[in-house]
Amino acid sequence: MMECKKALTEADGDMAKAEELLRVKLGTKAGKAASRVTAEGVVTSFVEGNTGAMIEVNCETDFVTKNDSFLALANAAAQLVAKHNPADVAALGELPYSQDGFGPTLEEVRKGLIGKIGENMSFRRFKRAAGGAQLATYLHGTRIGVLVEFEGQEQAAKDVAMHVAAMKPVALTSADVPADLIEKERSVATAKAAESGKPADIAAKMIDGSVQKYLKEVSLFNQPFVKNDKQTVEQMLKANSTTVKAFTLFVVGEGIEKKVDDFAAEVAAQVAAAQAAA
Repeated sequence: MMECKKALTEADGDMAKAEELLRVKLGTKAGKAASRVTAEGVVTSFVEGNTGAMIEVNCETDFVTKNDSFLALANAAAQLVAKHNPADVAALGELPYSQDGFGPTLEEVRKGLIGKIGENMSFRRFKRAAGGAQLATYLHGTRIGVLVEFEGQEQAAKDVAMHVAAMKPVALTSADVPADLIEKERSVATAKAAESGKPADIAAKMIDGSVQKYLKEVSLFNQPFVKNDKQTVEQMLKANSTTVKAFTLFVVGEGIEKKVDDFAAEVAAQVAAAQAAA
């Protein structure tokens, strides 16, 4: 509101000129905010028939994740991904969308809301599914989202989505676990085996055993089902005549290095600077 009043004053009451001034000022704010880390945010989803999408939209603080305008932007982005199949985040931003007086593209709305709310925000990643499979989603609050592509019983698929949110597998089967993760685990196992002082042949078996144990722990089908740990997820699905073809898991801020403010150090630095200036 204050920005609008300032713009009107500067434009001598000319509404059109004030609007242009406001767009420039908000754009400037967006530019200044662009370098700030966005490690908080929400995961939202949209499903219509056999087409759906899930997206992670980030902001700087948890406070903004409760803002109605920010949430409307995130929900709209998920729907735009599902309906228009953008190639990447940049293409998503160019799609037509208007909100809160900003537009005519999603990117312009994002920039406008940065100026309005005062925090940087960004579209980090999204997943679109439209391969003909049935879709099930699960959102744990707004920070964890799961999209499951399946054939069979919807309830079984929803249970799998909840399981994924809780247990965070990295692949459907052991064979699907990324090679870099396997190598990392093998490296750790090798170091432990070396520390044990065991003979080479026994150490090799220890390493292989550790890797195989890891593969079972991180592959969805091999994990004990959270609602009944006496059966694996694969066994539960078979009992319910359901097949899971793929899943996507988003955890807000995962892999983003958050800035940790040391308040005491900051105050000390300011005091030292003041003393030096004096």
